[in-house]
Amino acid sequence: MFPCRTTMHWFTRLLLVVFAVLSLVVLGLDIQTGSVAHAANNGLGATPYLGWSSWSLTGNHVSGYGNSWLNAAHVEAQSDAMHQKLQSHGFAYINLDAYWYKVSSGVFGVDAYGRWTPDTTRFPDLAAVGSYVHHNGQKFGLYLVPGIPKNAVDQNTPIKGTSCHAKDITVQPLTEGNHFKNTYKIDYSKSCAQAYIDSMAAQLHAWGADFLKLDGVAPGSAVAGYDTRADVEAYAKALNPYHIWLALSSSVVIDNISTWRANANSWRIEGDVECYSACSTPALTIWSKIVHRFSDAPKWAQYAGPGGWNDLDSLDVGNGSMDGITNDERQTTTTLWAISAAPLYTGDDIAKLDSYGLSLLTNDEVIAVDQTGKPATPVSQASDQQVWKVKNADGSYTVALFNLGSSTATVTANWSDLGFSGSANVRDLWSHNNLGSFSGHFSASLKAHASRLLKVMP
Repeated sequence: MFPCRTTMHWFTRLLLVVFAVLSLVVLGLDIQTGSVAHAANNGLGATPYLGWSSWSLTGNHVSGYGNSWLNAAHVEAQSDAMHQKLQSHGFAYINLDAYWYKVSSGVFGVDAYGRWTPDTTRFPDLAAVGSYVHHNGQKFGLYLVPGIPKNAVDQNTPIKGTSCHAKDITVQPLTEGNHFKNTYKIDYSKSCAQAYIDSMAAQLHAWGADFLKLDGVAPGSAVAGYDTRADVEAYAKALNPYHIWLALSSSVVIDNISTWRANANSWRIEGDVECYSACSTPALTIWSKIVHRFSDAPKWAQYAGPGGWNDLDSLDVGNGSMDGITNDERQTTTTLWAISAAPLYTGDDIAKLDSYGLSLLTNDEVIAVDQTGKPATPVSQASDQQVWKVKNADGSYTVALFNLGSSTATVTANWSDLGFSGSANVRDLWSHNNLGSFSGHFSASLKAHASRLLKVMP
């Protein structure tokens, strides 16, 4: 017996629907939102990265540091300290932020092809520093901003491998290339524009770079006057052959998430965590810089996943009083970063981690939460006592309890809010203790700005 024509008709339609759905999955599309389901397709960023960034120490003017602190010897010392203390827990990136390059009165020094050149007083041989980091089994990161240095345009330097010069690829009349106003905007419709970015990527590779922070991307909106999306696309294309992680900074706008996800491996959803003049005494950060990330991280949670991650900025929790936040705040900060699946890169002096800071940065159960790569979201943000949750593949839930208030308060996780009923076993991931079985809910009394991080198994 053969099926009737009507049955065959519906069966054919069903096959077509199944094929269409599978095609969307293969193409990496999110059926519900129509957005790219995975970020940059460059083989990087399967999980958030762990590492160190120089900016908190160099840009914040804490006693003994500041921009003059950044040099080859100090970077190599941080690499050694990471190798000794953090590397076995997954930390791998040593990233140089601003001040590795030659600059005078805000004007970048350039080589014969208009590319950024190192400050040889600080880094006599930048490639040797990259080799040192690699020898320690780590990855090496550098920093650039969108546009072409103004000095390159003033000198009209040639673009390597082409017959073009710097002025041939700039927007006319000359326009600022980013909100720092230290470059000129590139016109990517010009034939040699991509070649210039390609030459910059080749130079990064020659120095041993595995990571690029492209700063000055914010706000990434034409309405605000600095639309840097074409720069991001150009760098993504240029870096891809060298397998260099592309990180965008900072406060990129959520309206352009499709561009960030398609091209970058991480994107800063916030401004700087450093407190600068907001601190009453010199420190790396301050609670007010941490707490507003609680309201912003949930907005971005749906966009993080393999290939690209929401970046909350440096994790400055390792240097005790120099961090500028209390021990409870240090744990809460680390908890938020981990449960948000954010890159975990410390801005501390790794050589001077205190014992508590070291315990925060090397808690493998907490790091595992981050590396699972599933950002949590709050049950509610109606009060300062918040419960954040995410369901894991094994049926368990990772749950964070936060007291963002200024006095001690009880925070309760109700199982019904997590999506189940009955009893559940609870483990404290910070203390590595199994707390027992709890029916219906779990409560904890938390001091001001304190937190707990739990594994809940129904």
